[in-house]
This record gives sequence, C-alpha cells and structure tokens, in this order.
Amino acid sequence: MTEQKIVLVTGATSGIGAAVATRLAAHGHQVVAGARRADRLAALADAFIDVRTLDVTDRAEFASFADWAVSTHGRIDAIVNNAGVMPLSRMDALLVDEWDAMIDVNVRGLLHGIAAALPHFQRQGTGHFVTVASIGAHQVVPTGAVYCATKYAAWAITEGLRQELDPGIRVTTISPGVVESELAESITDPAAAEAMRTYRADSIPPDAIARAVSYALDESPEVDVNEVIVRPARQR
Repeated sequence: MTEQKIVLVTGATSGIGAAVATRLAAHGHQVVAGARRADRLAALADAFIDVRTLDVTDRAEFASFADWAVSTHGRIDAIVNNAGVMPLSRMDALLVDEWDAMIDVNVRGLLHGIAAALPHFQRQGTGHFVTVASIGAHQVVPTGAVYCATKYAAWAITEGLRQELDPGIRVTTISPGVVESELAESITDPAAAEAMRTYRADSIPPDAIARAVSYALDESPEVDVNEVIVRPARQR
C-alpha cells in the first residue's frame, strides 16, 4: 500500500488539477486543493480532499495556504504547482493585459508556490515539487509565443531548483501535450481561437496527466522522476 502523503494541488477545480486531486485522494493521499473558484472547490471536498480558496498570484495568500496545511496535517510532502492560464494570441494583437496574466499566473504563481513550500521541505529534510509545465516548454507555435515563454520559464525554474536542492527534496516537471480542459476557453483573439480548434482536434483526458503525477510521487525516495512529456499519440 502506498504511504499516505500530504499533497498541495493548485488550480484544482478543473482539468488537470481536478484530475490530480481526485486521483491522489482515491489512492489514499490527503490532498489540500487550492483554486480561486470557491463554488467548485466546495464540490471537490471530501474526506481526503481539504479545500481552500487560493490566488497563486498573491504571495502572502500562497504562504498562508501552505502554512495552513502544515498546521492542520503536521507536514506537507509534495506540492503540485498546476495553476495556469493560456489566452493565446498573435504578438501583433498586442493583448498586453493577457501577456501579463500569463506571466503572473504561470511564472509568478509557480515561484510563489516554491517559496511557500520550500521552507517546510527544508525543515523536514524531504519533499517533492511537481511543476505542470507544457509541451509549450519545448516548442513554440504561432499565437503561443508568450505562453510558451512562460512554460519554458516554468521548466527552467524547476530544473534550476532540482540542481540546487538537497537530494532529499525531489523535483519533477510534467509537460502535457493537448489535454481536454477549459484552458482554450480563455482565448479572446479570434485567429488564435480558430487555430486552437484545429490544434486541439486530438486530445487526451486530464487523468492521463494525473497518472503521470501519481507515478512520480509514488516512486521510492531514492528515485527522482525529473521530466515526463505526456501527449496524444497523434500529436506531432
């Protein structure tokens, strides 16, 4: 039987985050799920899933989220930094506010998660960071320049973290390809929205990513699963 872990999951109310939270809870882990939408969080709560509202762009709120988990459960064993946004557009559309939103959530949100969990992991001498990046960390597509930049930053930050930390703290980057989710619904640029309809014709369910996260977390302590790319077999 897998030893129970206390796992923080961000962006937990839809898509990959919800799949990760429910899969880990089904495997007996205690999940502390955070997201902005309180109504959806309430629907997610059960005996193995505690819920708290969380805006990952708020550093103090993220620190409070992690501290609450420790005060409630005595420790945290892992954090899955999953929260992300993807309002794609061509650069010449100049949707600067949307660029800023991607930087705030996809990069600053990740950094805030690291800052919130790292002191606890270092005090314990153990822990596991899981970053949900994207295939966009490895390739750039038209309309995806800023999004891909944020996901490359997420990959780079996570890899740098892995190199710097004591081996007792494990670090994993999961890079999903096209996954069934609400991400594309935030696209306001008509050209990008049309391109996404074709690009997302082949997709995989979010539980495929949840299985990858579960695999990395459940490996024995001396095994560090550093990088996993999971995408539709037809995606090229």
